[in-house]
Amino acid sequence: MAATLFDDFNPISSKQWKQKIQFELKGADYSETLVWNSAEDIQVKPFYHKDENNKRYSNNTKATEFKICQNIFVYDVEKSIERAVNTLSRGADSIRFSIENDSIDVIRLLENLPLNDCTVYFNLSFLSIDFVKKIDAFATKNNTTIFCNLDPIGQLAKDGNWFTTKEKNNFETLNLLSKQTKSVSLLSINAALYQNAGANLVQQIAYSLGQANEYFNRIESINKPIVFEVAVGTNYFFEIAKLRALRLLFNLIAKEYNHTLDCNIIVSPTKRNKTLYDYNVNMLRTTTECMSAIIGGANAIANLPYDALYHKDNEFGDRIARNQLLILKNESYFDKVNNPADGSYYIETLTNQLAEKSLALFKDMERNGGFLKQLSEGIIKRKIQESAHTEQSLFDSGKEILLGTNKHPNKQDKMKHDLELFPFVKQNPRKTLIKPIIEKRLAEKLEQERLNLE
Repeated sequence: MAATLFDDFNPISSKQWKQKIQFELKGADYSETLVWNSAEDIQVKPFYHKDENNKRYSNNTKATEFKICQNIFVYDVEKSIERAVNTLSRGADSIRFSIENDSIDVIRLLENLPLNDCTVYFNLSFLSIDFVKKIDAFATKNNTTIFCNLDPIGQLAKDGNWFTTKEKNNFETLNLLSKQTKSVSLLSINAALYQNAGANLVQQIAYSLGQANEYFNRIESINKPIVFEVAVGTNYFFEIAKLRALRLLFNLIAKEYNHTLDCNIIVSPTKRNKTLYDYNVNMLRTTTECMSAIIGGANAIANLPYDALYHKDNEFGDRIARNQLLILKNESYFDKVNNPADGSYYIETLTNQLAEKSLALFKDMERNGGFLKQLSEGIIKRKIQESAHTEQSLFDSGKEILLGTNKHPNKQDKMKHDLELFPFVKQNPRKTLIKPIIEKRLAEKLEQERLNLE
């Protein structure tokens, strides 16, 4: 074809489009009828035009190469090996091991896995130089990509206390590790905590960057990529823009510290909008959330099984979650284009607006002592609680809808005898340095009331 079909049409300006829309509204106010405000105070318009899109951003990620990650909690090494080998043979190409104590034989765990093209993440509930050095020695010997995901600040935010270590403090431990390891990536940021606790998107980005900035200031040498563990919700285009804005701002801040390595973003669907009743709807939610993660430029995605709230890890739930990603990757054309969001006026605009607002909040936080100071003073927790309360009020009033829960619920649905896990906020009174940030789902109160009536 010598010329495109668009050559036959005259260009239409944004002003002309708006005039046409105003005419079709027959007197109704354009702003009140079609423009709405997000929780981040971003005005969302009915259309976006190149006339109004002056800033373009490409994150240079490769959507076609995102890793399908399997979460495995390690309590029995042999069973964990068996499960990891099985899941790698059935479509996963990355594993995230969660380990609670340093008695686990981590070398046996790793040496029995086919790790040629597999990325390994470790979520450790402790901070041990000897344990991490074992992992590093294995990674060096076998040329394996391993991320240790050490996040003492995230531990403080979630638990209320630092990790217990032999060293003076957690930062001294990290500094010693940075000198004594050469192959593994050490640092991570638990951004998922803020999403699951009810923070809005601007807060999620700004607080994650605040954590990263604390590490840049306190760790003498960061020569490996920093991992961001991010949770995404169902606000489809906003979540795409969130990941893009996070990567954009991280690289902007990292440049100030002469850190030239891009971050590694591993994404999971949020727990905040997941439900106990009508649980199959969770599959619909996680599907769109995984789509946002792919288009937003995630390096790896660990899907959340539809029954994760109330069932222990099981083969069926894992297989369904993994197959959702396999279908997206291999059957839904998500493996065809590397940066599909580039050039979308709507997503570009959202990316810029989220980046600007997040950077402003980050700068304000730094002017007032930095992330750690505000976390210790309870300011971060209070601001997240305010956002969470606003969202909870919308849910309770029916303005924010979770299908099958606060709209069109199946009153005959019974769950009381299917609970293998406690699906609500757990009360654990104890002495802590600060009040921890608590993850809480929107539907918890409503679900507890229904369970009591069964």
